[in-house]
Amino acid sequence: MLRACHLPPIATPALCALRLSLIPSLHLSSPSNLHKASTLAPFQTSVIQTFIPTSPYLSPWSLKRVFPMHPCPKGAASFSAGSNSEGSREILVQHLLVKEDDQKLLLDLQQRVSGGEDLSDLAVEHSICPSKEEGGMLGWVRKGQMVPEFEEAAFNAPLNKVVRCKTKFGWHLLQVLSEREGSLLQDIQTEEFHAKMQDPNFLEEAQLIDVREPDEVARASLPGFQVFPLQQFGIWGPEITTKLDPQKDTYVMCHHGMRSLQVAKWLQTQGFKRIFNVSGGIHAYAVKADQSIPTY
Repeated sequence: MLRACHLPPIATPALCALRLSLIPSLHLSSPSNLHKASTLAPFQTSVIQTFIPTSPYLSPWSLKRVFPMHPCPKGAASFSAGSNSEGSREILVQHLLVKEDDQKLLLDLQQRVSGGEDLSDLAVEHSICPSKEEGGMLGWVRKGQMVPEFEEAAFNAPLNKVVRCKTKFGWHLLQVLSEREGSLLQDIQTEEFHAKMQDPNFLEEAQLIDVREPDEVARASLPGFQVFPLQQFGIWGPEITTKLDPQKDTYVMCHHGMRSLQVAKWLQTQGFKRIFNVSGGIHAYAVKADQSIPTY
C-alpha cells in the first residue's frame, strides 16, 4: 500500500543495509569535524534524525566508510555525476525480510499477500529489517545503491507486484510502488559559478543555499544565498520543500565543498531535480573567482 507518509517530496524511510549508498551521513558532532573529510564518496546510509546507521545488517565495510575523517584543511570535495546523471530511473520500494531458514513463514506470507493482505502491514508484524518501523519502506533508490540480488529483482519487478528474492540477509518479499526519472547532481566550478552570478536573471531563476554556520557566514558571504546551517538540519530539514522549490536549479555551497555535497546528495532524496555543488566552496571562490571575498 502506498501511504501518504511514503510519498515525496519528504521521504523519511527507516533505512537498512540493503542500500549501499544513498543519503550522506551528516556528521554534526562538532564544527571542526565538518571540515576534516578528504573524500565523501561513497556515502553510507543513515537515519535522518540521527545521521548514524543503526541497522544490525550493516557490513563492517559500510561502518568503516560512514565517517572518513582524514585531515584536509584546505581540501575541496569534487565528484563526477556518474550514475547520478539525468534520466536515470528511480523506484520507490518497500519490502519485508525473513531469515533464510524460515521457509515456512516465507510461504505463509506469500500466500497472505496473494490473498490480498498488504505487504507493509505484514512487514510491520514479521520483518526482521529495521525498515519494519516504516512498513518496510526503503524509499527512492537507483541502480548501484542496493545489494546486487535485491537490485536485480527490484528493477525487473512489475509495478505493484510482490516478488521474492534472496540475499545474504535472508529472503525478501519486495514491491515497487512507483517510479520516476532520476535527478541531476554535479559539481560546478567556481569560475563558471562566478560568471552565472553576474547575470541578474540567474538570482531570480535559481535558488542558492549556504550550509555553513552563522559565524562563518559573518566572515564571508555571497549575495543571494539563503543560509541553512548544517548543524540546524533538524529544524529546516523536515520543511525543506516548503522553503525551496524542488523543480528549480539549486546551488549548494559551504566552506570547502564537502558539507554542501552532503546536503546536495540529501536533496536528491527529497525530489530536487537539478542540484549543483559549488566545488571548493566559498574558499575556492575567493581564491579563484573573486579576490574581494575574505578567506578564513
